[in-house]
Amino acid sequence: MPQPFVLNRLFISYAWKQHEAYVRLLVLLKKAPDFHFQIYSVPEDIAYSRMTNQQLEAELNYQISSVDCVLVLCELYVGYTAWIQFEIDLANSLGKPIIAIKPFGSLHMPVVVANAAREIVSWDTVAILKAIREHSLI
Repeated sequence: MPQPFVLNRLFISYAWKQHEAYVRLLVLLKKAPDFHFQIYSVPEDIAYSRMTNQQLEAELNYQISSVDCVLVLCELYVGYTAWIQFEIDLANSLGKPIIAIKPFGSLHMPVVVANAAREIVSWDTVAILKAIREHSLI
């Protein structure tokens, strides 16, 4: 039976670039039947290169404050620890649920991300959708 129409407002961690994992997750979500979403993260913008850290933090605050759920791509944490940590801390301060997605093809899971997450899921469409539906603020 189809799910009732619910628009899931999501933020996907990105650290100022559209990484392969970010694109992979978007494709997975777009292919999911009966799942409607809007992405509030804007991974690339020409303006970012001219912004100060304070302005970048304000931009993240704007993006995350409007969402129902934050999806943290754990494989980005190692290379972009400071920004992903800022996204996690901001999501927590705004009361946004965090779902951590394990690194693709890896068993290593950053402890900081695991501790912040309401749920940790693998790269499995059913598991990701279930976690979003269960933990979103909708």
